Amino acid sequence: MKKSIYKLLFFTLVVSTVGCNKRLDVTPAQSIDQADALKTSADVQVALVGSYTQLGALNFYGGRMFVMSELLADHNELIWSGTFQQLTQMYNKAVPVNSTFVSNTWLAGYTAINTANNVLSAIGVVDAANKNKYEGEAKFLRAAAYFELVKLYAKDWSNGNPANNDGVPLVLTPTREITEADKVPRAKVSAVYTQIIADLVDAEAKLPSANGFFATKNAAAALLARVYLQKRDYANARDAANRVITSNRYTLAGTYAEAFPYNGGNPFGNTSEDIFAMQVTTNSGVNDFQTFFSADGRGDITIANEHLSLYEANDERLDMFYVSGGSVYNGKNDNVYGNVHTIRLAEMYLIRAEANFRLVTVVGATPLSDINRIRNRAGLGSKLTLTLDEILLERKLELAFEGFNLSDIKRLGIVTGYFTGGGGLAATSTKLVLPIPERERRVNPNLTQNDGY
Repeated sequence: MKKSIYKLLFFTLVVSTVGCNKRLDVTPAQSIDQADALKTSADVQVALVGSYTQLGALNFYGGRMFVMSELLADHNELIWSGTFQQLTQMYNKAVPVNSTFVSNTWLAGYTAINTANNVLSAIGVVDAANKNKYEGEAKFLRAAAYFELVKLYAKDWSNGNPANNDGVPLVLTPTREITEADKVPRAKVSAVYTQIIADLVDAEAKLPSANGFFATKNAAAALLARVYLQKRDYANARDAANRVITSNRYTLAGTYAEAFPYNGGNPFGNTSEDIFAMQVTTNSGVNDFQTFFSADGRGDITIANEHLSLYEANDERLDMFYVSGGSVYNGKNDNVYGNVHTIRLAEMYLIRAEANFRLVTVVGATPLSDINRIRNRAGLGSKLTLTLDEILLERKLELAFEGFNLSDIKRLGIVTGYFTGGGGLAATSTKLVLPIPERERRVNPNLTQNDGY
């Protein structure tokens, strides 16, 4: 029998909540008794750690989802030479409904959502000192997963009417046994965004300012800024980014290279500008950017001159690219045990600059000041005047090959290849939206398929 979200999610709670002093019961079961699984605050804490593990899985925040989106968005700035058929299909904009990469990413997202839902369902047993924190973390994780899913598997907020366009299924309670009630239809794009924002607003209110490498108040605000920007709600995007910046808890790394440290293949912790990062160690975690973008990995993705020509000659960000075997590689993720830098402070400056510019406001700083801060860190001189296109180009270069290209193309309504001046697909092309996985629609006939499939 083929696996699907409606089969696999039932076992997530068991895997996530096994502590070091508990034995794993491998007896097959279709349902889980919450009273047996999450009895104490400590049990919920273990489940919450499992939620982070699920979010950072290979096919999701571990990097492969972002690699897929970069290939799907590319027109002429990347060169794909790999042998993975499913990624070749992404690169060629010809993705079939039975792609295992498409279905694995969908499943990874909903597995992360289900583990977060399990934590939230048991929040009543958590001790008072940790209740808000655990709830905030679970809502942050759920929102993060839903945001990536709705961007990949549905039309963008700006493509038509989000109140009419099908998004992804909203599942807000744990899936523990197979019932017809679990076969929910796709919620509208607007409803998915409403849920994401509600989760993040609550998470920001409940999370602490410091929480190790787990989600914090600023991580929730930073993700809110990203969500609001995608929604083109520039005032809220600006304000959320400004809250992160003015918290003064993060600073830009001294050089661009220091934001992507290489430690000789050894683990390296978060940098001073990492607001949230998926942790990678010799024992756990994965950075699939390294797998495909680095010459030290598979080296399947190399960089074309069309991208390199976008930089000014003395831009230190060019130093992140290097030649190996006659091809040009991106060195941001050469360290096999480097963390996946999910949200960086530089992005917040870029969001605040763009939003302030569009709204003709000066919240926190002028757009020119924010952009010059990014430019100066890259070894470039300050600009005296600024245009929107210059802000967007700065964003593209600063965040290059970190998984932003596809969502930016859709948000901005531009043609792929816009910055390199050549052809490409329209932002509304159905080829830039992944299909709903065939195996999910077989199990759940209530799931509609996207246009073009």
